[in-house]
Amino acid sequence: MNTALTTRAEVRRILIIKWSALGDAAIASAIMEDIRRAFPAAAIHLNTLPSAARLFAHDPRFHDIVDIDVRDRKHRFRRHIEWLRRVRAGRYDLLVDLQRTDHTRILLALLLLTGHRIPRRWGRRGGFPYTVQPGDRDPKTHVFHSMRSMLAAAGIAADTERPVLHVPAAARGQALATLSRHGLQPLRFAVFLPGSQAGSRLKRWGAGRYAELGKLLRARGIARIAVIGGPEEVEECAAIVDAINANDGTAAVNLNMLPLLQIIPVCEAASCIVANDTGNAHIAAAADRPMVMICGPTDPRRVKPMGRKVRAVQAELDCVNCYGKACRVATEPVCMERISAECIAGLLLDAGTSCRGVRVF
Repeated sequence: MNTALTTRAEVRRILIIKWSALGDAAIASAIMEDIRRAFPAAAIHLNTLPSAARLFAHDPRFHDIVDIDVRDRKHRFRRHIEWLRRVRAGRYDLLVDLQRTDHTRILLALLLLTGHRIPRRWGRRGGFPYTVQPGDRDPKTHVFHSMRSMLAAAGIAADTERPVLHVPAAARGQALATLSRHGLQPLRFAVFLPGSQAGSRLKRWGAGRYAELGKLLRARGIARIAVIGGPEEVEECAAIVDAINANDGTAAVNLNMLPLLQIIPVCEAASCIVANDTGNAHIAAAADRPMVMICGPTDPRRVKPMGRKVRAVQAELDCVNCYGKACRVATEPVCMERISAECIAGLLLDAGTSCRGVRVF
């Protein structure tokens, strides 16, 4: 008999742990949705990093956000003591660890060794201190499938197929005002998410290719292009917009530094989305619009955003999935050069264009 199913009524207070970067936090929001549906009357607390807490600040699924930066090396001891104190005070009946590292395992072990026992402890890894463990423990599995495997082991239905992030009414209104101010009409524009962290520039398809794609889409009926990025992508976004607008007036709009949750309503109004392997792509996946992610050094089977309308592409080369910071075989990343703007345009518009030498996931 599955004890997880027979004891749901006893679970009144839940702590979900997800410390990872924005993209992983967005992916995990689908699992959080499944947990909320399984325990509709429980008080759920979310333990995440301050950088990701803004994704959930107004989320009605959570009674409290525990945003302690346990990865702060300078103050690690103090942060760990604070974490232990907060978790003890929470009096949780169930702890769901969505991480897959020894960091949380050690902290949970400390809780137990100091006499604080949380009766149900679900984790994505096997062994102590977890009472429920996933059937799929392959470290190369997509994080989403790994988390779903954990839910299955606990007897919880994993039905949510894409990120679920709640956009406050004020943020949604601001996003719609931005669209109106720039004359971006629903389903008449495409969104480009062309960035990546500064230290992961190999994941960028390149401003020139995005500009070429923008011009192709314009020629095939998509009226405008909205380019969205973060603080490390200012120059990339500006270069794309300038190149598209050089001979085309105001065809492209630079929405760089758009607040994270406003990305979702903007993308909900878009005809389609094109992205690099970036955290913003996983946030945008919550919009449930057609998306193509362009992958080179990272494995699409592990990094592709979740959702039925999402596809990922990657060149057929032996050197892909290197996860490198610089290309080992050429000055410019060959894996990105092999993916043409024509291929991406064809996928977006279902034009039947052949993506020769490119795999579609």
